[in-house]
Parts: sequence; structure tokens; C-alpha cells
Amino acid sequence: MPGVYIKTYGCQMNERDSEQVSKMLSERGYAMVHDETEADVILLNTCSVRDMAEQKAIGKMGMLRKLRQQRPHLVFGYLGCMAQARGESLLKTSPHVDLVVGTQKFHRVADYVDELLHTRMHALIDDERRPIVDTDEEPGSQSTIRDQDLVPRQVTAFVSIMQGCNMHCAFCIVPQTRGAERGRPINDIVAEVRSLAERGIKEVTLLGQIVNLYGRHEFPKVDGKSPFVQLLEAVCAVDGIERVRFTSPHPIGYRDDLIEAFTRLPKLVEHIHLPLQSGSDRILKIMRRGYTAEKFLSLATRIRDARPGMAITTDIIVGFPGETDADYEMTRALCEAASFDNAFVFRYSPRQNTPAATMEQQVPEEVKEARNQDLLNVVNRHCAEKLQSLVGSTVEVLCEGPSRHNPDRLTGRTRTNKIVIFEGAPRHVGAVFPVHITRASGFTLYGDPVLHID
Repeated sequence: MPGVYIKTYGCQMNERDSEQVSKMLSERGYAMVHDETEADVILLNTCSVRDMAEQKAIGKMGMLRKLRQQRPHLVFGYLGCMAQARGESLLKTSPHVDLVVGTQKFHRVADYVDELLHTRMHALIDDERRPIVDTDEEPGSQSTIRDQDLVPRQVTAFVSIMQGCNMHCAFCIVPQTRGAERGRPINDIVAEVRSLAERGIKEVTLLGQIVNLYGRHEFPKVDGKSPFVQLLEAVCAVDGIERVRFTSPHPIGYRDDLIEAFTRLPKLVEHIHLPLQSGSDRILKIMRRGYTAEKFLSLATRIRDARPGMAITTDIIVGFPGETDADYEMTRALCEAASFDNAFVFRYSPRQNTPAATMEQQVPEEVKEARNQDLLNVVNRHCAEKLQSLVGSTVEVLCEGPSRHNPDRLTGRTRTNKIVIFEGAPRHVGAVFPVHITRASGFTLYGDPVLHID
């Protein structure tokens, strides 16, 4: 039974794509292994959002090359966003690679692996090695990431509802790596969610590049509701599903019908992601974001008013081309005003073939790093304050399983996406129950279950 090792870089959509590849290979008789030295096939599912992610993948692939000395038949492959963006050029960067598969061809990976492994097992000289590169577009690819291979006692799952993005922000390579917006039909998504619920899943997270713009060019509004709100209603109606999340959205996708949905769909959790990127109107305009700092803050207020206790997280880029000290201070001030529950703060990284990459006034790396660290201090202070405010309160927790750092204890998440560690037993996994919070440390809450769960 050939072994396959898959390493994933980047976002939850990449994780979901890797799960699909793993399931398809397992159905072909491959064994998924956790140690690359035991593998016959090594696949790196890559990210192109930042240069560091690409360099990590290329560096990892270079380090793995020596394994072929002990396993001459070994098949190496790049999957995903970097594979899509760089294509055949990766064979020059990593000449030992056998497979390069783009973002619309994950469902072809098992066929290609079969072909390559058979060739390598029966022809062990490099002259006979013919790499496969497939980065072509494929209609309907958005509906190929739909089958899930769950682990025992898994209680949460990601559900891919669309591929691609039409926004073309100046800094972002995603429209090039994932293509144009393409949504799966609502009935197909609901069928997948229903199947997950029947297999014990209690919480689903709907995934898309701009998830809250799902279906806007493909499916009609019904009774004034966007396709995304129609989908939320249908998913929330599935028996057995207790919580519904979604990521990653865009502020312009939080329209009236979506905000109103938080007032009447209790399974929608009290947590949204609201990417800011910059607090400077001038920089936001250059970024092509489509909103101002004032509109962003107004939107955050409206969402918090719609659902009391709402937690808001965000994404921020520091050091975008032309960002001055004054522009950065506007971002800092907005973070103070918005009081985010957490934030992903990134130093701007030029992406090939994006407008921002060739803009003048590129910010020096040392300035980016200083702003990054300063803003992290602001974000972490607000995060710590919010966690500390929960000490002494009782929160609803979905128990997900043993803690990664202490398997003798259990871990779960609140509806606001806070991690909680507590005492319990294996039978508690998958249950939803109240936990009294006794302390907060770092980004984690600690507590005691209020009720005994049989």
C-alpha cells in the first residue's frame, strides 16, 4: 500500500482542498502517512498570498529531494495556489518535482499520482521521468470539493461553497490563482451539510474567497434575500447542525439582508471576520477596497447592534506601497476604536503581476516590521482585555476533543470563537454545554463545566 504525505500551507480553503485529495487517494488504496520518510508520494499544497509562504514551500521541497536517494520511485508534487501562479516554471526551481497541479484540478490529482507512481516504480532512471503540469481552467471545478473523510469523533467541518474572486484588490493574487467567482448550487451544499450532520458534525464553517458574495452573478434573489442569505437559512435548517460560521468575507458583502439574518438565525454564531486592511482612506482607495474607514466603523457598529456580544476579528496590512506614518497612525487609531477581538496583521508582500507590486514608494522592510510589531501590541492588548472580561462568566462551549498541548484535558470553542480548556472525559466530545471561566492566559480561556455531562 503506497504511502502519501501531504503538507498544507495557507488558508482553510487549502486545508479543505487537501482533505479532498486525501480522501480520493485513500479510496484508491493509498495510506496517508504523517512522516515524509515513510512516503512514496509527497505533495505540498501551496499558498501564494505572501512571498514567505511560497519560499517555505520551495525550501521544504528542496530539503525533501534527498529522500529519493533511499526511495528512487518517490513522487514529488506541488498543488494549489503557487502551482497555479507559477506553473511549469516550478520545474526549473525544483527540477526533481514530478507533478504541478493548479487550483481547479484537485480532483485530477489521484489519476496523476497513479500514473506517475506506476511510471517511477517501473522505470527508475530520471531520463524516463515526464513531469505532469496541469493548471488549466476547468468548468464546474467549484463542485468537485464536496466529499469529506472525517476522523473519529470529529465534530466540526469546513464546507467549500465557491471558488474564485472578482474583487481584484491591488495587493492580491487570488483572482489569478483561484479564477473568477463560481458558486456551487445551494441544494448540493445543503446535501453535503446534511450528510455531515448525520455523521456527527455539530458545527460547519462555510468557505469561499469572498464568501458573503456567494452566488451574486449566478443565482437570483428570493424575497429580497441574496443567494448567500438563502444558503445560510437552508444550512441553519439542517437538523443536527448547532452552529454555523463562514469565512472569509468582504465588508461590501455585509448587506442589509445579511446583517438582518443575525437577528433571526440563532445557529449563526456571534463571530464575524471583517477584513479592514487599512484605516487610511487614501490607502484603501489605492488598495481598491471599495469602502472608507468611516463606513467600516459604521458597519461594525450595525453588526454589533444586530447581535449583542458579537466578536469581530480582522485582517490588516501594514507597509502597503506609499503608506506614510500618518496613514499608519490612522490604521492604529481605527484598531483602537474598533476594539477587535483579534487580528491577523501582515507586512505587505509584493505579489507578481498585481498592481501594487510595481507601485512606487515601496516601504522599507524595517518600517514594515516596526509597524507590524506596534500594531500587534495594540491588537493583543484588546484581545487580552476581552478574554479577561470573560473570567467569572459562564459561556457555551462545543467540546471538540483533547487539548493539543495536554491530552488529559479537553478543548472547545465558544460561539465567539474563543478557545477554552477544561476537565472532562471522552464522552463529552461533541457535546455543547456551559463552562464557567476561571482564568485567561495568552489567547486561551480556562474553566470548569457547570453541568455534569452524562
